Amino acid sequence: MGENRTSGDRDRRIGRRALIVGGAAAAAGTAVLARDELARLWWRVPGVEKPREPGAVDFAGARWVAASDANWRRADRPDDFGIDMVIVHVTQGSFDSAVRAFQDPGHKAATHYIVGQDGRVTQMIRELDVAYHAGNRDYNERSIGIEHEGFVDRPGDLTDEMYEASARLTARICARYDIPVDREHIVGHVEVPGTDHTDPGPHWDWNRYLKLVRAARTAQATPDTKALS
Repeated sequence: MGENRTSGDRDRRIGRRALIVGGAAAAAGTAVLARDELARLWWRVPGVEKPREPGAVDFAGARWVAASDANWRRADRPDDFGIDMVIVHVTQGSFDSAVRAFQDPGHKAATHYIVGQDGRVTQMIRELDVAYHAGNRDYNERSIGIEHEGFVDRPGDLTDEMYEASARLTARICARYDIPVDREHIVGHVEVPGTDHTDPGPHWDWNRYLKLVRAARTAQATPDTKALS
């Protein structure tokens, strides 16, 4: 009996110690999860809430298709975050696949606009809101993101219609927010600090694009007013 009691006491001590250690580990794990959740919620903290008209677009001629609200954050730019940059992306897929991806809450990313190879422009996030497109919070908050249909290793995907439509869009954005038309303010996704993306790739003709943007901006006599929000 005495030997069994000693053994039982030892087992209880071991069990109690394991419970304490296990509880501490569980608490630490919970703390990590709570910290991660807090970081995720902070990422989605909105700026000043601003009423907006459903379906309104910021670029005349764009078609509105809403991105999942998991892929962007409500804000009131440029009042809460100044806009001084346009970031150029290439979809690595078709136009329709990009739209579907941005409507998927699990994708965790979307740009404000998508430009097709045929020159059509779809807006999925209002310019006043912060899109998750650059992989860098500061760059997201200060930029407009534009996707272009195609693949970075296929130069034929970068059509004349796409370049021209995108240049008109970027010119209008630059006029609206007084963004200089240069390579410091119109950049590729690959140039964003911390990114692992390579778009718009080696076939994107920056000289041609900036020339088109400058020409489009000159042709636009006065900047359009922001769409009703």
